[in-house]
Amino acid sequence: MGLQRTTHGAPAPRGRRPWRRHRLWGAAVASSLSLGACSPAPGPGETGPASGEWHEFQGSWNATGARHTLPLGRERRASLVDLQGSLLLGGRSRPGVGFRGEAIALNDSARGLVGYAVWTDERGDQVFSELRGEGTASGNRITGTFTDGTGRYAGATGVYEFSWQYVLEAEDGTVQGRAVGLKGRVRFGSPKAHELATPQTPVQAQPRSPHPSASGTGP
Repeated sequence: MGLQRTTHGAPAPRGRRPWRRHRLWGAAVASSLSLGACSPAPGPGETGPASGEWHEFQGSWNATGARHTLPLGRERRASLVDLQGSLLLGGRSRPGVGFRGEAIALNDSARGLVGYAVWTDERGDQVFSELRGEGTASGNRITGTFTDGTGRYAGATGVYEFSWQYVLEAEDGTVQGRAVGLKGRVRFGSPKAHELATPQTPVQAQPRSPHPSASGTGP
């Protein structure tokens, strides 16, 4: 396979094998770095998205999973899709870099799509969203609405949109696809922040009468 063999009486010149080892080691490092790019770690200066500010982003979402289809006549069908995969975001104000994206959706070829999605980052913090879309034969534009989150994504609100494109559809229901044109914006803040900021009116105690009431009972 391109490797040269040496005889017992003629050893290979010095310096060739160490150079080859360094070259193979460098290739292994490059390979590990390319695999690590699938779930990049945050930089030393990243402390999480600022609360209350809008964070605009665009990105890619590739996922695999299963689809179960139920025919509803000759030209209509309903399908339940369960997908998960890697989600990478770009943009200067992006809320994060790498997430595990999970989604489950019910798609009616006549009425559209309804579903839910969960994005989980490397810390385990999550952001939740609801999915609505066309999901029909004439269009597949999907809109996501952020509803809440955990950890540094608590109180997430905002929207995003994309079109879903299947790249593999097997007979056993296995599917693989990707989001096209994924973009949106989101901001964070505790959903109960307004409750904490609302001052509570203190309850004033009723003055205690120094004398018994006419009925003979105490106040």
